[in-house]
Amino acid sequence: MNRNRRIFIVVFIVFTAIVALFAIDMARRTTAPWNKRREVERAFPTEKDGTAVDTMAADTLLTP
Repeated sequence: MNRNRRIFIVVFIVFTAIVALFAIDMARRTTAPWNKRREVERAFPTEKDGTAVDTMAADTLLTP
């Protein structure tokens, strides 16, 4: 195997590994469409009896 072919193979493997790592990173940071409902439930929690939690009660920036 000549030198140019060896360099090409190494560059190809490194490039493929970088692209795979970027794809894995993007997949971890995004939410699948079928999990959107669960994400909203975690962002806006409700009480166990189904009533909504008052999120403005804990906000100290709006009180004078």
